[in-house]
Amino acid sequence: MDTASGVTAAVTLWFVSTEHPADILSADPRADRGFGRKYLAQLNPSWPVTSIGEFPINRSVPASPGEFYIGGFGRVSVVQTLVENADTLSELDPHLLRSLPAERIYAFAQGTLGRWEEFGGFARWDHGELRRSLCATRDELFEDAGLPFPFESPFWAGERNEQIGGISLPFIPLDLVAEAEKQWLGVPISPEGPDIHIAAFAVDGRPAPRVDGSHNRVLPKPGHDTPSGSLSPAVYDDYEDQRPQGGTADELARITERSLVLARRAATGAARGLGIAFRTAREKLRHIDRS
Repeated sequence: MDTASGVTAAVTLWFVSTEHPADILSADPRADRGFGRKYLAQLNPSWPVTSIGEFPINRSVPASPGEFYIGGFGRVSVVQTLVENADTLSELDPHLLRSLPAERIYAFAQGTLGRWEEFGGFARWDHGELRRSLCATRDELFEDAGLPFPFESPFWAGERNEQIGGISLPFIPLDLVAEAEKQWLGVPISPEGPDIHIAAFAVDGRPAPRVDGSHNRVLPKPGHDTPSGSLSPAVYDDYEDQRPQGGTADELARITERSLVLARRAATGAARGLGIAFRTAREKLRHIDRS
């Protein structure tokens, strides 16, 4: 394992204090900017907090550097942000992990574009005790702590994905992450699931967008694509109107990454749901190349 560079991933934390989170998540929960601002003020009072939109997290691109997606729905809350060195979720920053009180905490990690785009991880804490953490790419297992849950069995048995041999895992980690989300939260966190609205914030000092660009961060609901069957032309950042005159390198990088993520997801259908088909096809092609 190359620990020098570490894994950078969008990590989504769910803070749950109910036996039936699906009842809350299926009831069209709405974003609460006030909750998000209070949360960030407690997490780090020195951060310059800028609201950058409201949109459903289940249809959005992952948070970029310096961003937080936050939703507070009573006994269920969600926080997503970009985390460096996310290859061992059991070692998440305790300040972030304990940022909200909850009976159970679930963490789900999705690698960023590039080297770590196939990285997936999930972890669970019950009453503060780690029960399970699995972090991996298809070719590298970073962490396997605790006993597997029953829903993992068909993945480990190689029943869900094409087998590519060698030392590769018998499943695609991101597929197992999506299954863990569905099993623990009771609903799929994908375009096919209920919309879960969050408030998005930047803490890196960027200015507030002139207009609400939330629609630029999300995919349409299945069956509600644009007439051409693809995303609308506005697939960039909230600051698109400001950039043609010359944006910073960081801003342009955010544009590029979000464009690539949305284009990739649109081409395969939607987020994790049909993203699975894309990854499976890619693994099959790689298998053909090796044979």
